[in-house]
Amino acid sequence: MSEISLEHVTKRFDSTAAVDDLSLSIEDGEVMGIVGPSGCGKTTTLRLTAGFETPDEGVIAYDGDDVTHVPPENRNVGLVFQSYALFDTMSVLKNVTFGPRMHGVGKAERRERARQLLDLLDISELADRDPTTLSGGQQQRVGLARALAIKPRLLLLDEPMTGLDAKLKQNLRKELGDLLDDLGVTTLYVTHDQEQAMSMCDRIAVMNDGVLEQVGTPTDIYESPANAFVANFIGTSNLLKATVTPAAIDFGFAEIDAPEFPGTGPATLAVRPDDFRLGAGPIEAHVENVFYLGERVQAIATLADGSEITVEASRHEDVAPGDRITLDIDAEHLHRVSR
Repeated sequence: MSEISLEHVTKRFDSTAAVDDLSLSIEDGEVMGIVGPSGCGKTTTLRLTAGFETPDEGVIAYDGDDVTHVPPENRNVGLVFQSYALFDTMSVLKNVTFGPRMHGVGKAERRERARQLLDLLDISELADRDPTTLSGGQQQRVGLARALAIKPRLLLLDEPMTGLDAKLKQNLRKELGDLLDDLGVTTLYVTHDQEQAMSMCDRIAVMNDGVLEQVGTPTDIYESPANAFVANFIGTSNLLKATVTPAAIDFGFAEIDAPEFPGTGPATLAVRPDDFRLGAGPIEAHVENVFYLGERVQAIATLADGSEITVEASRHEDVAPGDRITLDIDAEHLHRVSR
């Protein structure tokens, strides 16, 4: 295991900064997620950390040792890609023993290490199988076993569940999360799937256009987004313009009591869909559309000033397009964000 740090790292491709002055630390044994839209720099960050790319500026260190210019084969990192990249000409067992063999581990030890990992991942019966005959979930487990077989200082996961069906993702998310907790291996997990990151990672780094927007626990990121981008990217958020006074919050079309809300003056406030209370309150809205999502109902509504909001309701609440609804917000659930 290792503590990883990236200090003021910049990587340019031609005139475009794929990663721009990024500083990020991953603690020993921590699972750090990186999320963001396509092209935000998350995969480039992973490749820089692994050594497949060299930064134009900045320093990358493992346990305080500068590895910025150390090639990937000398960094002892385990990699699991979205394609799994298994060797089709080798059995599952030989796939898993390949890395230790390249590291000079003796035959008996590397086979024992592989058997233990296959048992741990509940795929020991696949040891003699051809990887091309395996399901996506089985291939993912084999890829993870192969990455762990070298006893890596750092485990790098690049969209490892892409292409799997929703139910399998849900099952593997729990299994992989429990496994990483048990192993305590320092992990960098790159994904576009916010739900995976929220459920599996100790902390999450949110990137946009090569810039680190916020880093924090899943609770920090969701409940206290640093800015409008994070509020909109992580989950669903409504951004409302308001004026904060010592006793209330004035949205222009309605006002709510808020004697303890911090600060005064103009503000942009983030409101999650489930923080609205339906059926009472000073805010009036017109329901434009309703989406039944099984466990909940999502309503798209228009406020008096013409702005659109998303409201979450119980599936037992009778909400339909065309309805006039009233809403209230508990000021404790409002969060001020920068634009």
